[in-house]
Amino acid sequence: MNEDERAVRAAVDGEMRLLDPRVRAVPDLVLELLDPEFTEIGASGRRWDARSVLTVTSDGSVSPQAPVEVSDMSGTVLAPGVVHLTYFADHQGRRAWRSSLWRLTESGWRLYFHQGTLTG
Repeated sequence: MNEDERAVRAAVDGEMRLLDPRVRAVPDLVLELLDPEFTEIGASGRRWDARSVLTVTSDGSVSPQAPVEVSDMSGTVLAPGVVHLTYFADHQGRRAWRSSLWRLTESGWRLYFHQGTLTG
């Protein structure tokens, strides 16, 4: 596995951890994966930062009984230390294309930006 493949794998692993109900239920675990400068434009159109997104991740809406189903995950290294992921997510019929930018920091790979777009 080359350096780009390792970077994409690290970003995918981080993204999947953020979707894991057990991780989402623990704010400190979520914060370990979010860049301090994290922003999100949600599928609702709302803008989030690292602190405000904790209200959504820890609200229990993603449970082990109703996990987010992910498909078509792909990743590309945009520059050294920057990975762009795209994937399709379905959570209880709420379907969206997702796009995430991950960057390598001194403490590891962190989600820097995320956007979701609802689909029909």
